[in-house]
Amino acid sequence: MFYKIFKVLCRFWYGLILRTRVIGAENIPETGAFILAANHVSNWDPPFLGTFIDREICYMGKEELFKNPIMAAVCRALHVFPVKRGAADKSAIKTAVKILRDGKCFGIFPEGTRSKTGKLARAEAGVSLIAAMTKAPIIPAAIVNTEKIFSSEVKFPQLAVVYGTPMKFSGSTKDKDALDAFAQEIMREIGKLKSFATC
Repeated sequence: MFYKIFKVLCRFWYGLILRTRVIGAENIPETGAFILAANHVSNWDPPFLGTFIDREICYMGKEELFKNPIMAAVCRALHVFPVKRGAADKSAIKTAVKILRDGKCFGIFPEGTRSKTGKLARAEAGVSLIAAMTKAPIIPAAIVNTEKIFSSEVKFPQLAVVYGTPMKFSGSTKDKDALDAFAQEIMREIGKLKSFATC
């Protein structure tokens, strides 16, 4: 219930106030598991990414968010689970795999952290590993201009989100080179989507 109420508020904020352009929402599967992978430039991104699609999204969130009991409760109500950053967190990966095997949507920012410059960074291979373990398709997505919300330049920027066509990883979970190469391929696709939105 909390998730649905929060989404209604987000649609008002991002849709009516910030006039978000939504492109490619038809690429989101109506049923079944998939990984939604996007660039990350702002703290606004996690709710923004799922606002304009009907599916509910589960995310990893840095474990520091869960140290405050109230914030931890809010995160869990929004389908966020903790992850230790800076190292391979096997527990978080297992949770992501379970989410996908249950036929749900898992959202991830392959860069691992926010970009301070707005430019795309190199992806970590975790997204590929989770895809390899679950055989779930990856939907690349580009987020545009959320870093400008309430900035000194403009308070209410024109936002955009672009959902791309599904990608599949067919390699092995043990092939580190293939995992890394596919993660970078995802980022290249996100870059193309971002360029399309800003044309």
